[in-house]
Amino acid sequence: MSTGFELDVEARDKLGKGENRRLRRRGKIPAILYGGGQEPQAIMLEHVRVQHHMEHEAFYTSILTLKLGGKSQAVVIKDVQHHPYKHQVLHLDFQRILEDEKITLNVPIHFIGEDLAVGVRDQGGEITHLVTDIEVSCLPKNLPKFLELDVSAMELNQLLHLSDVVVPEGVELTALSHDQDPAVISINPPRREEEDEVVEAEEGLELLEGEEPVEGEEPVEGEAATEKSAAPSEESSD
Repeated sequence: MSTGFELDVEARDKLGKGENRRLRRRGKIPAILYGGGQEPQAIMLEHVRVQHHMEHEAFYTSILTLKLGGKSQAVVIKDVQHHPYKHQVLHLDFQRILEDEKITLNVPIHFIGEDLAVGVRDQGGEITHLVTDIEVSCLPKNLPKFLELDVSAMELNQLLHLSDVVVPEGVELTALSHDQDPAVISINPPRREEEDEVVEAEEGLELLEGEEPVEGEEPVEGEAATEKSAAPSEESSD
């Protein structure tokens, strides 16, 4: 079972929100390590190092190696909590991996041949990604970093579904095992016509709003209200 990323981690004894905030101020990320038939263990990692690894898509779908106290543990990332607006990782969940036990993990879909798709190149359609990652179930040795879907033959108004994704041997798509086969990509007609209609409607509205009232006609309610409020009342002139 090969791994591509290694992280040095430290055990932590103090728990709680206050302690976690202190760790983050020191440039650490609080995390939890669980699974593999062992008790959960609280750990912490260097924030800078983790962010560097997170620049690679494969980091989220690879078997990682955590080094703790001279021992190594194979894991996968199960959850990442990000700060709502800062470029900061708040918490990580790692799951221990055993070679003979299946794991479930979301892996991204790489769409191949989008620019060459008939519905785009020849028919002027626009691609919409309906699903961008899929949950798979497999043994750790079979875990793919991503799955591919060739869309070069797609035509206008066509959909491709989860069952169209090519899956390596030993890998199962959990949605299909539950009789779910959602659409993952479509090619739709361009939205220019709809946008043109909206623009024309807005321009027509602007023309109507900018027209001067014809002599002898009553002004619209808003104009009448403005004129009345601008004129001095008889009571105030006394």
